[in-house]
Amino acid sequence: MDKLLNTIQEMRISRGWDKSDTLPILIKSVSVEAAELLETIQWDEKNIDMEAVKGELADVLMYALSICIDNDLDVQKLIEDKIQNVYMRYPEKNG
Repeated sequence: MDKLLNTIQEMRISRGWDKSDTLPILIKSVSVEAAELLETIQWDEKNIDMEAVKGELADVLMYALSICIDNDLDVQKLIEDKIQNVYMRYPEKNG
């Protein structure tokens, strides 16, 4: 994970985005890219262009991980805490 985060940050630094990105900009960008991901299936849910899905999903993930980078959030802990919360809120279904 550290290598991936470093690669994202290197790209942002090389483009100057590390200086211009703010938390509001990154949050909005996640939303915009998620909408673009949705557009990949908007008109045709049967013939999905997986290359388009992968590209938009990568954008969503890079913006989300940039939020973690800029705010010193531990991605693994963040997800593990959320999974624990889900287990507590939604009990296992039996059979």
